Amino acid sequence: MHMHWADVVAKEIVDSCDHPLIATGISPTGIIHVGSLREAITGESVRSAVEAKGKEVRLIYLIDSFDPLRKRYDFLPKEFEKYVGMPISRIPCPCGKHHNYAHHFVQPFLDAVGSLEVNCEVIWTHDLYAKGAFTECIDKAFTKRKEVIEILHEVTGKDADPNYAPYNPVCEHCGRFAKPLFDTYSFPTVEYECQCGYHGVCDIRSGEGKLTWRMEWPAKWMIFGTSAEPFGKDHAAAGGSYDSGKRIVSEIYGGKAPIPIPYEFVQLKGVGQMHKSLGCPVTGLDAINMTPPEVLNYLFLRVQPSRSIDYDSGMGILDIADEYDRVEQKYFTKEYTESEMNLVDAYVIAQHNHVPAKLPIQVPYRHLVSIVQMASNYKEVLEILSRNIDFTGATDDELKRLWRRCECVRYWLNGFAPDNVKFSVLNTIPDNLDLSMNEKVFFQALVRRMNDCNWNADEINGIIADIAKESPLGTKGAYKSLYRIFIGKSVGPRLGFFLSSMDRKFVINRLVQASS
Repeated sequence: MHMHWADVVAKEIVDSCDHPLIATGISPTGIIHVGSLREAITGESVRSAVEAKGKEVRLIYLIDSFDPLRKRYDFLPKEFEKYVGMPISRIPCPCGKHHNYAHHFVQPFLDAVGSLEVNCEVIWTHDLYAKGAFTECIDKAFTKRKEVIEILHEVTGKDADPNYAPYNPVCEHCGRFAKPLFDTYSFPTVEYECQCGYHGVCDIRSGEGKLTWRMEWPAKWMIFGTSAEPFGKDHAAAGGSYDSGKRIVSEIYGGKAPIPIPYEFVQLKGVGQMHKSLGCPVTGLDAINMTPPEVLNYLFLRVQPSRSIDYDSGMGILDIADEYDRVEQKYFTKEYTESEMNLVDAYVIAQHNHVPAKLPIQVPYRHLVSIVQMASNYKEVLEILSRNIDFTGATDDELKRLWRRCECVRYWLNGFAPDNVKFSVLNTIPDNLDLSMNEKVFFQALVRRMNDCNWNADEINGIIADIAKESPLGTKGAYKSLYRIFIGKSVGPRLGFFLSSMDRKFVINRLVQASS
């Protein structure tokens, strides 16, 4: 029987766990890349697939807010040099509007993930430390340190390091992570020496230090009883932190490892992978702002997690939206081949168990690109569209979806769209536009036929094609001359649709003006 990969994982979870919990997470040490969305969307798709099987399930989103700032990134002001090595939850917010550094970088991302309807509980790691949630694991990490060193040596194949510290106290004096003095450990305290020269004592119960990553990850599995977790393939590599975590969780902490869902990375493809005005790569937030949520979910769900995804923020944005609409039609008409079943499943899961009752009104994404540039607000968009589409039975959900798509197109046009799709309708014909006799004759012939035709894309296309065939301009020349008088460029949007979206009087007046 055919099953989507999210359903396969969900079945394994339901069969093996009484209280399913899916964990996802992020380390917000800087601007969050579009690839981080893959983890959130993968986690949510498995959550909704478990829920669809009638089982109660939690999805948690762990923010590694107690990680140290590793270096001063280019996007940080000079004075942030002094915070390198401190936990990001204790570093001030770069813009002054958030609680701290970690909150500054993760909040916009969390807002974005919320708009994708990812149903997760947000948990901050620095809070877990402060509450003493890690105490038991920290104690075991110290008392079984020799076994930990042996496990890491066997898993990674690297030499055993007798000075390996499973836990680092935060120095009271300078606020950076320091080295514990192992032989001073006696529950619940350990002494430490800091590079700044300070010698102090740390209480492991009170958020005054943190486990190293290879110890902390399995400790989280223990705390939450994680059933399954998606993570980047770097952690899944042989000798990586999933391999060592599997052994540490069972041999040191006495728990078990979650079902792994390793995923490949998202690669930025095409020319549009930089935000043109800001000159920085596409962030997770950009991706959400320029792709409708259901389409973005679909983009990540249409391939196995083990396959990489090429994210093209240029014309690829239009292609994936068109593909989504085609697959949506297939779902409602039930006309799809066996090889297309996976795409149809991805469409269903992309709705997170809220599939529309009937085929929603679809407006091709490429048309919206034109219309958004012709209209100054959503009301005008609807006015233009209603010349070609009947909105009388439209539901609130359909109108909301259409509005969201217009917002996404606008965002895309402002930073990522290639210049050849951008245009604005000229208020009048430019003075310096030199039109030939053949062009004027062509425009006059159009006026005669367009005065009383049905004002729709197909009919207008037919008229232009007929007259262009008879004209010395030929089809290419005819199109070019029309674009020049309407948008001042030699190429532009699909012509029949573009003209039919404008008011008939406006179009005819422009043709009359151009042919005189």
